Amino acid sequence: MKAMILAAGRGERMMPLTAKTPKPLLLVNGKPLIQYHLESLRQANIKDVVINVSYLGEQIMDYFGDGSALNINIHWSIEETPLETAGGIIKARSMLGESPFLLLNGDIWCDINIEKLVASPQVVNLEQNERVAHLILVNNPVHNLEGDFGIEEGLLTNAGSTKWTYAGISLLSHRLFSQNEFSNAQPLPLAPLLREFADKKMITAEHYSGEWLDVGTPERLEQLRQMQSRLK
Repeated sequence: MKAMILAAGRGERMMPLTAKTPKPLLLVNGKPLIQYHLESLRQANIKDVVINVSYLGEQIMDYFGDGSALNINIHWSIEETPLETAGGIIKARSMLGESPFLLLNGDIWCDINIEKLVASPQVVNLEQNERVAHLILVNNPVHNLEGDFGIEEGLLTNAGSTKWTYAGISLLSHRLFSQNEFSNAQPLPLAPLLREFADKKMITAEHYSGEWLDVGTPERLEQLRQMQSRLK
């Protein structure tokens, strides 16, 4: 299985820290934020990784190169202007092969077991064209108390009395984007596609109750630094 890390955002909420440094390179206890993802993927034996970049992307590319220093293979998808989540994926589809792939938001941190996730029965469902995606949902943080999606009988729902937050971690089939031509990628958010296929009962989901953090502001970056210090 291949993986894609979304790293093309400008990091507006992280200003002024991202004025000259892209958010994926902000340090967490001496290590760039995105490197935690790369090391988790390597530990799960996922060594082919696509990373999309835009704002100050050359800094990220210069830092990690082809990934050989981390014993992985990095393929760079360069966006002249940010294409949003789905648009970035569509542009990079030719690098991701035909099989389902793992998607990670570059600005989150989570202690989920990636190796266990990609070996789950949900991957079989994607490969057999029974579903188009499998999402990880987490407890709602203070900045998203209403949540994003619910789960009913293992399926993602847009309604429901209990909603959780999308973790920025998912397994995706290319069929989710089958109506979009990747050679002419345009800015396109992912959420509307997820909601559309959730209504069709074609997306599975699970709730993860472990450590998770959306590293979107300087305050949350410091929170992650303190968390990492406790976990050492």
